[in-house]
Amino acid sequence: MSVQGTNDDATLSKMSCIKKGYITNDNFVQYFVRRPTKRSPIINRGYYARWAAIRGLILQFLSAGKEGANEETPKKQILSLGAGFDTVFFQLKEDGKQPHRFYEIDFLEVTSRKAGIIGATDALRSKLGGNAVISKEQGEVTSNDYCLLPADLRDLTALNKVLDNAGFDPSLPTLVLAECVLIYLDPQASRSLIKWGAQKLSTAVFIIYEQMRGCPLLGIDDTPTLRAKEERFTEACWQRAVALNMDNIYSCHLDRDDIRRIERLEIFDEFEEWHIMQEHYCIAYGIKDQLGILEKFGFSQ
Repeated sequence: MSVQGTNDDATLSKMSCIKKGYITNDNFVQYFVRRPTKRSPIINRGYYARWAAIRGLILQFLSAGKEGANEETPKKQILSLGAGFDTVFFQLKEDGKQPHRFYEIDFLEVTSRKAGIIGATDALRSKLGGNAVISKEQGEVTSNDYCLLPADLRDLTALNKVLDNAGFDPSLPTLVLAECVLIYLDPQASRSLIKWGAQKLSTAVFIIYEQMRGCPLLGIDDTPTLRAKEERFTEACWQRAVALNMDNIYSCHLDRDDIRRIERLEIFDEFEEWHIMQEHYCIAYGIKDQLGILEKFGFSQ
């Protein structure tokens, strides 16, 4: 599947979840879908688990460092690699929870389409403020708190240049997000990107959602176990790392009331297949914490 095809498939899966009521607080993905497609219950539940886990980690990160009820949290930024048509920034902005800055990186073919949709859609454009600059041709959107930028993640020199020109501040606490991205790169490129993050950032979380086995992707054999996922971070000088499969995360680390709610949405009898599928996916993250604000971050152990 092409890069663009992978992006479109994920967007359609998210829209299916929204239509069925699994995801109730994303008002923006609809603008990136021309023809909604109904997914099977097992796909809907799987995408919900991915969305709920990642959203929970993002909200944890954004609240980290807030000591008291009246104290402000430190300025933070999010860097989404291979962001595709993700709408996290727009929903965070709608909820009043957006970080100081939010950067999205993807190939030009993807960012150009996304910039065109943002520029043509009032509901999206209005979230950027009056000084936003949108260029479909260059595949760029820049505003005070959001930047959409084209870059090839295999070219770290070019990535640095693009981010530096956009005002990226490595000294700010940063969440780096890569959902189904590194697994499509050759192992050397993905390891270089993880090492780049450790060298560039002093207080950061690097979150990866990806497959572990069961598919013929470039990076699938490099880190086939949870331990290997963790070691890929620690070997690149991240201070600590955690990797859990999605079966564990769904069973132990998501909001139980919401799980009960979504499990009533559709008839579901694919339990054996569900557990096998969820064991094939994982979330892994590495942490660097120079500021000492991320001690409690992550899934409870």
